[in-house]
Amino acid sequence: MHVGIDIIEIERIKNSMKNNRFMNRVFSNEELELFRKRKNNPETIAGRFCVKEAFGKALGTGIRDFELDEVTTLNDELGAPRIILTGKALEMVGDRKISVSISHTKKYATAIVIIY
Repeated sequence: MHVGIDIIEIERIKNSMKNNRFMNRVFSNEELELFRKRKNNPETIAGRFCVKEAFGKALGTGIRDFELDEVTTLNDELGAPRIILTGKALEMVGDRKISVSISHTKKYATAIVIIY
């Protein structure tokens, strides 16, 4: 079992959201669509960013050997977050399972990823 956790100031993501290159490089098309539906809520975007960072930590590689947009966080039918992998990120995880949780306050977003 491997665990990764990340936390970020939401204000930092608000500033980064102004840069379309950042948004398109970091987030998948499915995530960008989710953000549009949620009116580009910075808390949602910050939480999804934390998932990507926590995923790299759980892998033990950090953010290398895969692209950030290969790690997509959507919600299941009950609203719980779930990770969908593509490309090298999927290859690196193989047949292991992933669990994810996201939380935020007014100032911070955080996520934890467990690969088992």
